[in-house]
Amino acid sequence: MTTDTTTLKTPEPTADTATGTGPLYWTVALGGVATIASTFLSWTYTAEFPGDLTVYGYPGGLQVLTLVAGALLVLFALAALDTKGLRWLTPAGANKPLKLLALGAFGTTWYTVLAIAVELGGLVNLEPGGFVAAVATLIPLAALRLPDDARPLSRPKELPSWAEILIIVAAFAIGLYAVTYGIDTEYPELFIGYLITLGFAVAALIKAGLVQRFSALTATYRGIAVIAAFVAAAAFPFTQSTDQYTLIAVNILIFATVALGLNVVVGLAGLLDLGYVAFLGVGAYTAAIVSGSTASAFDIQFPFWAAVLTGAVVSLIFGVVIGAPTLRLRGDYLAIVTLGFGEIFRIVMLNLDGESGPQITNGPNGIPNIPDLNFFGYDFGEPHTVLGMELGSYANYYLLMLLAMILVVLVFSRAQNSRIGRAWVAIREDETAATAMGINGFRVKLIAFALGATLAGLAGTVQAHVQSTVVPEMYQFAGPVPPNSAFLLAAVILGGMGTISGPLLGASLLYLIPAKLEFLKDYQLLGFGIALILLMRFRPEGLIANRRAQLEYHETGQLDVPQQQKLTDDPAAGTAKAGA
Repeated sequence: MTTDTTTLKTPEPTADTATGTGPLYWTVALGGVATIASTFLSWTYTAEFPGDLTVYGYPGGLQVLTLVAGALLVLFALAALDTKGLRWLTPAGANKPLKLLALGAFGTTWYTVLAIAVELGGLVNLEPGGFVAAVATLIPLAALRLPDDARPLSRPKELPSWAEILIIVAAFAIGLYAVTYGIDTEYPELFIGYLITLGFAVAALIKAGLVQRFSALTATYRGIAVIAAFVAAAAFPFTQSTDQYTLIAVNILIFATVALGLNVVVGLAGLLDLGYVAFLGVGAYTAAIVSGSTASAFDIQFPFWAAVLTGAVVSLIFGVVIGAPTLRLRGDYLAIVTLGFGEIFRIVMLNLDGESGPQITNGPNGIPNIPDLNFFGYDFGEPHTVLGMELGSYANYYLLMLLAMILVVLVFSRAQNSRIGRAWVAIREDETAATAMGINGFRVKLIAFALGATLAGLAGTVQAHVQSTVVPEMYQFAGPVPPNSAFLLAAVILGGMGTISGPLLGASLLYLIPAKLEFLKDYQLLGFGIALILLMRFRPEGLIANRRAQLEYHETGQLDVPQQQKLTDDPAAGTAKAGA
């Protein structure tokens, strides 16, 4: 007689049977469906509100953002209900992402409803679809009752190489579309709604663990990820029909490149430089003087490559000359001296007008009529047809600045991982200890100061040709429009000091948001200050922080001694407990 040893496997518990949260997930999913359906209704009867929200059956303007938020809600709610099919969307837990997405859909929709009421003069201007949308986004708020289900990231199921590469390509394509959509927003209401939706969506993806998994993929296929990122960035001009928004993208790249140069000084070496924008001005003025401008005091015209090298070298010289006597100071004293240098540069440029000083910079009038770059017969000021599409003049400068930023990224990454880069980090953490270990602190800091100045000067040479004029007011410590020293420093801190992608992200946000919200005028600085306060409170290490900063600013418990049961003074009892 044989015994059947086959045992039945217990089915894996679902979200409903394991935690009893199934009804809440279904509520969130149904709320998401209702939110999507509301976007196909008319929200207002007049086309005076931008975006034309009067059409039935076709979402427009801010309705599209509500549609996206609703679709993400449904997708993640189904991922929480399904243990196998869509669960790959929530490797670190589903409840926190659902809460964030519910708040995002609620915030975007109610912002739209209130904006309609304020701009058109009351809730009477809402069509039934607007009320349906407002009520529909209240339903997913049931997710706020979900318990915390955060869990450590598990090793994902291995996919074929082609599938992982396809995921990387698709992610960068989605990123390109999201960035393009934000830059191309035509009115402030749409841009504010875009920021609300994007902010909650990105936070949800981080909490779900998808960003960490994507980072692991890019680390595995680093070469392919770099190529995909470059292709996505280079494809931006081909998505534009005019140069209106390409100019914004060019200025973002200039601002981001200068911020990355400042990251060498502040993020790696720990030197608080409050006059860094002056080096950008040195490069710009140098390029303006030697590039054949009709207003230049010198009748010379260098070719493009020579003008770029001249601007970078002059900035390097200024960096050494200014750094040599000041870098023996530390902390606040160094910050005050560099702040003074930035203001001295601006005042000197004002006084070199032929009256208060030699005629070199035309004083407050600056140097206008800077000619467009011409590189081997390629005129950057003329449109060109590439791959069957016509690219305007700013598209040419965008691609040039993209190459310059890649060069700066390469220099930064090589310097960061070199012996001198490790010396910078040692100086930043504890200069006294680093000096005691044999590091020449003054020489190391001077190298960082000179390198940062060179990178800023390189960006300044391109900025002079893009703007076609340079004036002293462009290089202040603080002002409503970047780049200036305050915004550059904020970009490094906001993005994450000591990283590559952090300052790039911080600079992009700090340039794009003021450019899109010009109607706020002086209130921009108020919002900027409030945002920095909130950032320092909830994420002091920056949006994209390195591991060292995360350990420094947050209590991780990694160094805590595991709690063990105390042994009694009786050796026998202690031995028994230890053996147990």
